[in-house]
Amino acid sequence: MSDNRFTDHLGRPIVAVTGMGVITSLGQGLDDNWSALTSGTSGIHKITRFPTEGLSTRISGTVDFIKVPAENSVERSFAFARETTAEALAQAGLSGDFDGPLFLAAPPVEPEWSDRFALADRAPPSTQQGDAYDRFLTAMRERPDPVFLEAVQFGSISERLADKFGTRGLPVTLSTACASGATAIQLGVEAIRQGRTDKALVAATDGSVSVEALVRFSLLSALSTQNDPPEKASKPFSKDRDGFVIAEGAATLVLESLQSAIARGAKVLGIVKGLGEKADHFHRTRSSPDGGPAIATIRAALEDAGMDESGIGYINAHGTSTPENDKMEYSSMLAVFGEGLKGIPVSSNNSMIGHTLTAAGAVEAVFSIQTMLTGTLPPTINYTNPDPTIELDVVPNVKRDGAPRAVLSNSFGFGGQNASLVMTLEPA
Repeated sequence: MSDNRFTDHLGRPIVAVTGMGVITSLGQGLDDNWSALTSGTSGIHKITRFPTEGLSTRISGTVDFIKVPAENSVERSFAFARETTAEALAQAGLSGDFDGPLFLAAPPVEPEWSDRFALADRAPPSTQQGDAYDRFLTAMRERPDPVFLEAVQFGSISERLADKFGTRGLPVTLSTACASGATAIQLGVEAIRQGRTDKALVAATDGSVSVEALVRFSLLSALSTQNDPPEKASKPFSKDRDGFVIAEGAATLVLESLQSAIARGAKVLGIVKGLGEKADHFHRTRSSPDGGPAIATIRAALEDAGMDESGIGYINAHGTSTPENDKMEYSSMLAVFGEGLKGIPVSSNNSMIGHTLTAAGAVEAVFSIQTMLTGTLPPTINYTNPDPTIELDVVPNVKRDGAPRAVLSNSFGFGGQNASLVMTLEPA
């Protein structure tokens, strides 16, 4: 007979978080990030990684303090995830082989333009129309380039992490745009709930800021062009918001069944209590204006947690600082929480760290748990011109003491992937 102390309202194993690690533009490690975040410090800065002349956006939340062997998104993303995973395992008190599955959220991969040009330069001349692919293969056969090959393998990051940390089975790599980090957490939780493992390693990483990324998002009119000063550009829920600030980062969480965690004497940092996920086929980048899929996602997370909306004491908003997304997220939360929304603090980490894309859901989950552990509500900075159509307590500009026992964290991705997490401080 199972011990009901360790199972939820549906008889599933309760899933605990026992280790966390994070890297953002604010710094490396949970302590440094939390100190900067709660002090209202911005990590947004002018881009120095590559020339920005002629670009409409010249700012970002790049992570430039982690050394990488090659300047491409795969190497950066791997390095970030390696460091956050080491931190999370150390906090969880786990050493040696992890002996559980790995679920990794990683950005889509493609060769950097500089690498493409280099490959084209050493390819043989064209002999007929449409022979570029064969010419590139010839060039690679004549002089193999393992660094280039590594940079175009979507699964290479998870395979390297699996080798380094001794995870079990084939690692899973996923990319669901800005919901990726939350989706990876959901996969880890479900693996434990289904009894397939007692613990799971979940990481989300994104080191993909490049010229190409800025150009593409600029063409979608998604990025802020308020370049000066950089730290003032990201202003979620403000009237003068004009787009998100692209950023980099990573986060790793160690998930365990509550029973397993207690049995080995681990410190339980928080509980992943509810999961919600819904698809939105409205548009490849825009969310449905009526907020229907986002509303359904939040409600699904609450139902999965066995809670109603009155139990949520804090919301970590997706809050990207784009005109459309912020409005949609507000209307979605209002539809779920009604007038009670006015009494719930809602803040956006993006105001300080920028939008970490693939990593965002996991980074925000870490900060959400830290909010409960410390009793400190991080602010939404740059909130000096409120949008009168968005009536939220955004914890404006300055942190606040608070004691939420349950938090909701939203992640709404391009392409229509919506994910929400309900996390609590204790199992009950």
